[in-house]
Amino acid sequence: MRHTDKLWSGYALIQDDSFFKLGQDSMLLSDFAAPPARAKIMDLGCGNGALGVLLCARHPLVTVTGLEIQPEVAALAQENVELNRLQERITVMQGDLKQYKSLFPTGSFDYVICNPPYFAQNSGFGAKGQNRLHARQDIGCTAADAVKAAAYLVKFGGRVAFVYRPERVCELIADMKQCQLEPKRMRFVHQHAAAVPSAVMIEARRGSAPGVQVLPPLLVCHPDGTQTEEYRRIYHKEEF
Repeated sequence: MRHTDKLWSGYALIQDDSFFKLGQDSMLLSDFAAPPARAKIMDLGCGNGALGVLLCARHPLVTVTGLEIQPEVAALAQENVELNRLQERITVMQGDLKQYKSLFPTGSFDYVICNPPYFAQNSGFGAKGQNRLHARQDIGCTAADAVKAAAYLVKFGGRVAFVYRPERVCELIADMKQCQLEPKRMRFVHQHAAAVPSAVMIEARRGSAPGVQVLPPLLVCHPDGTQTEEYRRIYHKEEF
Protein backbone atom coordinates (compact mmCIF):
# COMPACT_ATOMS: atom_id res chain seq x y z
CA MET A 1 0.00 0.00 0.00
CA ARG A 2 1.25 3.47 -0.91
CA HIS A 3 0.76 6.58 1.16
CA THR A 4 2.23 10.08 1.37
CA ASP A 5 3.68 11.33 4.66
CA LYS A 6 4.29 15.00 5.42
CA LEU A 7 7.79 16.00 6.55
CA TRP A 8 8.02 19.75 7.21
CA SER A 9 8.10 23.08 5.36
CA GLY A 10 6.06 21.61 2.52
CA TYR A 11 8.24 18.54 1.97
CA ALA A 12 6.63 15.10 1.79
CA LEU A 13 7.51 11.49 1.09
CA ILE A 14 5.67 8.83 -0.87
CA GLN A 15 6.15 5.51 0.90
CA ASP A 16 5.26 1.97 -0.13
CA ASP A 17 4.71 -0.73 2.48
CA SER A 18 6.42 -3.23 0.16
CA PHE A 19 9.70 -1.33 0.46
CA PHE A 20 11.84 -0.26 3.40
CA LYS A 21 10.36 3.01 4.69
CA LEU A 22 11.84 6.06 6.37
CA GLY A 23 12.78 5.14 9.92
CA GLN A 24 14.13 6.86 12.97
CA ASP A 25 17.77 6.09 12.19
CA SER A 26 17.71 7.78 8.79
CA MET A 27 15.91 10.79 10.23
CA LEU A 28 18.53 11.14 12.97
CA LEU A 29 21.38 10.58 10.50
CA SER A 30 20.10 13.42 8.31
CA ASP A 31 20.40 15.73 11.32
CA PHE A 32 23.80 14.35 12.42
CA ALA A 33 25.35 14.77 8.96
CA ALA A 34 27.33 18.00 8.54
CA PRO A 35 28.07 18.52 4.84
CA PRO A 36 29.68 21.75 3.58
CA ALA A 37 27.21 24.42 2.48
CA ARG A 38 27.43 23.65 -1.26
CA ALA A 39 28.43 20.01 -0.98
CA LYS A 40 27.97 17.41 -3.67
CA ILE A 41 26.55 14.49 -1.69
CA MET A 42 26.32 10.80 -2.55
CA ASP A 43 23.58 8.77 -0.83
CA LEU A 44 24.63 5.12 -1.13
CA GLY A 45 21.67 2.75 -1.25
CA CYS A 46 19.22 5.63 -1.33
CA GLY A 47 16.04 3.53 -1.07
CA ASN A 48 12.96 5.68 -1.61
CA GLY A 49 15.08 8.83 -1.62
CA ALA A 50 14.23 9.88 1.93
CA LEU A 51 17.75 10.91 2.97
CA GLY A 52 18.22 13.00 -0.15
CA VAL A 53 14.97 14.87 0.44
CA LEU A 54 15.81 15.38 4.11
CA LEU A 55 19.30 16.68 3.33
CA CYS A 56 17.94 19.12 0.76
CA ALA A 57 15.36 20.29 3.29
CA ARG A 58 18.03 20.85 5.96
CA HIS A 59 20.78 22.25 3.68
CA PRO A 60 19.37 24.54 0.98
CA LEU A 61 22.47 24.65 -1.26
CA VAL A 62 23.58 21.00 -1.41
CA THR A 63 23.03 18.64 -4.33
CA VAL A 64 22.50 14.90 -3.91
CA THR A 65 23.04 11.84 -6.07
CA GLY A 66 21.15 8.77 -4.86
CA LEU A 67 22.34 5.32 -5.93
CA GLU A 68 19.88 2.44 -5.59
CA ILE A 69 20.27 -1.12 -6.89
CA GLN A 70 16.57 -2.10 -6.98
CA PRO A 71 14.87 -0.61 -10.07
CA GLU A 72 11.39 -0.37 -8.54
CA VAL A 73 12.75 1.35 -5.42
CA ALA A 74 14.82 3.75 -7.53
CA ALA A 75 11.64 4.59 -9.45
CA LEU A 76 9.92 5.49 -6.18
CA ALA A 77 12.89 7.67 -5.21
CA GLN A 78 12.49 9.53 -8.51
CA GLU A 79 8.80 10.05 -7.73
CA ASN A 80 9.80 11.64 -4.44
CA VAL A 81 12.25 13.93 -6.21
CA GLU A 82 9.48 15.11 -8.52
CA LEU A 83 6.91 15.37 -5.71
CA ASN A 84 9.20 17.79 -3.88
CA ARG A 85 10.29 19.61 -7.05
CA LEU A 86 13.92 18.77 -6.41
CA GLN A 87 14.86 17.71 -9.95
CA GLU A 88 17.63 20.32 -10.09
CA ARG A 89 19.13 19.18 -6.79
CA ILE A 90 18.65 15.39 -6.60
CA THR A 91 19.67 12.83 -9.22
CA VAL A 92 18.60 9.21 -8.79
CA MET A 93 20.69 6.48 -10.40
CA GLN A 94 19.86 2.80 -10.58
CA GLY A 95 23.01 0.76 -10.06
CA ASP A 96 25.11 -1.46 -7.79
CA LEU A 97 27.37 0.41 -5.36
CA LYS A 98 29.83 -2.49 -5.57
CA GLN A 99 30.47 -1.35 -9.15
CA TYR A 100 31.50 2.11 -7.94
CA LYS A 101 34.64 2.32 -10.06
CA SER A 102 32.63 1.99 -13.27
CA LEU A 103 29.99 4.52 -12.17
CA PHE A 104 31.97 7.57 -11.03
CA PRO A 105 35.54 8.92 -11.03
CA THR A 106 37.30 8.73 -7.69
CA GLY A 107 36.80 11.73 -5.42
CA SER A 108 33.59 12.83 -7.16
CA PHE A 109 31.78 13.88 -3.98
CA ASP A 110 32.38 16.14 -0.99
CA TYR A 111 30.24 14.05 1.34
CA VAL A 112 28.91 10.48 1.31
CA ILE A 113 26.05 9.29 3.48
CA CYS A 114 24.78 5.76 4.02
CA ASN A 115 22.31 3.76 6.09
CA PRO A 116 23.60 0.28 5.20
CA PRO A 117 21.97 -3.09 5.96
CA TYR A 118 22.43 -3.67 9.67
CA PHE A 119 22.24 -7.42 10.02
CA ALA A 120 24.32 -10.30 8.72
CA GLN A 121 22.70 -12.71 6.30
CA ASN A 122 20.82 -15.52 8.11
CA SER A 123 21.13 -13.62 11.40
CA GLY A 124 17.44 -14.02 12.18
CA PHE A 125 16.72 -10.30 11.83
CA GLY A 126 14.75 -10.61 8.61
CA ALA A 127 11.94 -8.66 7.00
CA LYS A 128 8.96 -9.59 4.88
CA GLY A 129 9.49 -9.21 1.14
CA GLN A 130 12.67 -9.22 -0.91
CA ASN A 131 12.85 -5.42 -1.20
CA ARG A 132 12.72 -4.89 2.55
CA LEU A 133 15.01 -7.88 3.20
CA HIS A 134 17.75 -6.41 0.99
CA ALA A 135 17.56 -3.15 2.97
CA ARG A 136 17.76 -4.94 6.34
CA GLN A 137 20.24 -7.80 5.79
CA ASP A 138 23.58 -7.72 3.97
CA ILE A 139 22.46 -10.08 1.21
CA GLY A 140 23.49 -8.05 -1.83
CA CYS A 141 25.67 -5.50 -0.08
CA THR A 142 27.54 -5.37 3.23
CA ALA A 143 28.55 -2.35 5.27
CA ALA A 144 32.14 -3.12 4.26
CA ASP A 145 31.11 -2.84 0.58
CA ALA A 146 29.51 0.54 1.31
CA VAL A 147 32.61 1.76 3.15
CA LYS A 148 34.85 0.81 0.21
CA ALA A 149 32.54 2.66 -2.18
CA ALA A 150 32.40 5.70 0.11
CA ALA A 151 36.19 5.84 0.41
CA TYR A 152 36.55 5.79 -3.38
CA LEU A 153 33.79 8.31 -4.07
CA VAL A 154 34.64 10.95 -1.45
CA LYS A 155 37.40 13.44 -2.21
CA PHE A 156 40.57 13.62 -0.09
CA GLY A 157 39.63 15.58 3.01
CA GLY A 158 35.95 14.90 2.41
CA ARG A 159 33.71 13.14 4.91
CA VAL A 160 31.34 10.20 5.11
CA ALA A 161 28.51 9.57 7.58
CA PHE A 162 27.04 6.17 8.48
CA VAL A 163 24.40 4.95 10.93
CA TYR A 164 24.80 1.38 12.19
CA ARG A 165 24.09 -1.10 14.95
CA PRO A 166 26.10 -0.46 18.16
CA GLU A 167 27.07 -4.12 18.54
CA ARG A 168 28.76 -3.97 15.12
CA VAL A 169 30.48 -0.62 15.56
CA CYS A 170 33.93 -2.20 15.87
CA GLU A 171 33.47 -3.86 12.47
CA LEU A 172 32.45 -0.56 10.90
CA ILE A 173 35.37 1.36 12.38
CA ALA A 174 37.83 -1.33 11.30
CA ASP A 175 36.43 -1.22 7.75
CA MET A 176 36.72 2.56 7.70
CA LYS A 177 40.31 2.66 8.94
CA GLN A 178 41.31 0.00 6.43
CA CYS A 179 40.05 2.34 3.69
CA GLN A 180 41.83 5.44 5.11
CA LEU A 181 38.60 6.84 6.50
CA GLU A 182 39.36 8.11 10.00
CA PRO A 183 36.38 8.36 12.40
CA LYS A 184 36.12 11.95 13.70
CA ARG A 185 32.64 12.21 15.30
CA MET A 186 30.54 9.49 16.91
CA ARG A 187 27.19 9.63 18.65
CA PHE A 188 25.07 6.88 20.20
CA VAL A 189 21.27 6.92 20.14
CA HIS A 190 19.36 5.76 23.24
CA GLN A 191 15.59 5.43 23.64
CA HIS A 192 16.08 6.82 27.17
CA ALA A 193 18.98 7.49 29.52
CA ALA A 194 18.85 4.05 31.16
CA ALA A 195 18.59 2.10 27.89
CA VAL A 196 21.45 0.55 25.96
CA PRO A 197 22.07 2.32 22.63
CA SER A 198 19.90 1.36 19.67
CA ALA A 199 22.07 2.96 16.97
CA VAL A 200 25.39 4.72 16.47
CA MET A 201 26.19 7.48 13.99
CA ILE A 202 29.76 7.94 12.79
CA GLU A 203 31.29 10.63 10.62
CA ALA A 204 34.75 9.88 9.20
CA ARG A 205 37.18 11.89 7.10
CA ARG A 206 39.29 10.64 4.25
CA GLY A 207 42.99 11.16 4.89
CA SER A 208 42.66 12.60 8.39
CA ALA A 209 44.86 12.08 11.43
CA PRO A 210 43.47 9.81 14.21
CA GLY A 211 41.26 11.28 16.91
CA VAL A 212 37.53 10.88 17.42
CA GLN A 213 35.08 13.09 19.32
CA VAL A 214 32.41 11.05 21.13
CA LEU A 215 29.40 13.34 21.41
CA PRO A 216 26.81 13.28 24.21
CA PRO A 217 24.17 10.59 23.62
CA LEU A 218 21.06 11.45 21.67
CA LEU A 219 18.06 10.59 23.86
CA VAL A 220 14.69 9.90 22.26
CA CYS A 221 12.58 10.07 25.44
CA HIS A 222 12.64 11.47 28.97
CA PRO A 223 12.21 9.02 31.90
CA ASP A 224 8.45 9.69 31.84
CA GLY A 225 8.23 8.57 28.20
CA THR A 226 7.73 12.01 26.65
CA GLN A 227 9.95 12.89 23.72
CA THR A 228 13.04 15.01 24.37
CA GLU A 229 13.28 18.54 23.02
CA GLU A 230 16.14 17.56 20.71
CA TYR A 231 14.19 14.65 19.25
CA ARG A 232 11.17 16.90 18.70
CA ARG A 233 13.42 19.46 17.00
CA ILE A 234 14.85 16.89 14.61
CA TYR A 235 11.33 15.79 13.62
CA HIS A 236 10.02 19.38 13.50
CA LYS A 237 7.22 18.33 15.81
CA GLU A 238 6.23 21.92 16.54
CA GLU A 239 5.09 22.35 12.94
CA PHE A 240 2.33 19.76 13.29
